[in-house]
Amino acid sequence: MSAVWDSLVSIQDSIISKLEATGEEIDEPGMDKFNQPGWVNRVWQCENYRRAHVDVVDMRKERKLYMMHVCVFPHVHSNGPVFGFDVIAGPNKMTGAFCDVSATSVADHEMIKGFKEYSSKLDWKRERELPDWAKQIFSDGMIAAGMVKEQAEIDQISTVVDEVLTYYLENIGKYNYKSKEDAGKFFQNRYAYYQKQNPHTPKTMISLGLDPDDVKDFVGKCLFPELT
Repeated sequence: MSAVWDSLVSIQDSIISKLEATGEEIDEPGMDKFNQPGWVNRVWQCENYRRAHVDVVDMRKERKLYMMHVCVFPHVHSNGPVFGFDVIAGPNKMTGAFCDVSATSVADHEMIKGFKEYSSKLDWKRERELPDWAKQIFSDGMIAAGMVKEQAEIDQISTVVDEVLTYYLENIGKYNYKSKEDAGKFFQNRYAYYQKQNPHTPKTMISLGLDPDDVKDFVGKCLFPELT
């Protein structure tokens, strides 16, 4: 048994439950190719948010690794931020856990201020330094924790994801129709562009046993699709 994995599976179930309660699951074109044994991708949408995506690569049995990516985009007419959570973990520790509420058209949005106030009260044994691509899009309050293995920190990750996602889903709809659509598309595409500059995403997915060509197509077209 792994306390780390048990916690992450519980987080996964909780996130899916929240999205099922707030949105409608959709069959996004091209996504069916990326639902394979050990690899799950699900997408929701609703009047409050444009796209909520849960991506899980569960290779606990085969590779002793588990990866989860969650991203919720507001509508393009919203000036609200993007919610993101990413984690990669072996049986004994989360090597990296990241959570943020990232700006679109308003850098000092009140939801980002609220998140920074929340995250500033948390302590981590080992904080991760952000690379340059990440500094282009993530907020000053971003949670970036490494080598999470003590039970208190595992529990803290669970609490953070639960509370921040609940806060996000309950409030993001308030900011609909507060931005011009062209501005919303620009900033959401900017976020997607910089996310795709992360070299660790494809490397990690390939290390989990996924086909390199599938990974290339997935990252380019489905993980962070850009709007036209």
